[in-house]
Amino acid sequence: MDEAPIIYAVPVRDLPGRLVRTVRTGRSPQGQRVGIAFTRPELLIAAMGTDQPWEELCESALRGMLRPLGIDVIQVDPLLVAPPLDPSVGDRAAPTVPARIPAAPVDPRPAARPVPIGV
Repeated sequence: MDEAPIIYAVPVRDLPGRLVRTVRTGRSPQGQRVGIAFTRPELLIAAMGTDQPWEELCESALRGMLRPLGIDVIQVDPLLVAPPLDPSVGDRAAPTVPARIPAAPVDPRPAARPVPIGV
């Protein structure tokens, strides 16, 4: 006998100006994009807050929505999910900015002149 599919509480967001919802994604600590799913709505609320909209999806439906995004890992029951930095950007990856090496601090004192020893 086949087992019933696992149903997850999956965080979603509304696309601005459209009557469409999309699944929220996140990043692992190593930077890999991941799908996000919770085994119980209470765990979703604890990690993301009461204002986070969600939908019930089975694993195969969630994987089908993540596959076109190139995501093949689903993080189940994460303890904390940070909100997007800018709601208008949503879950899109932030542009990569080259790291800049900070300049060495400038000493405001005038440079000392060498003084000969034994004068």
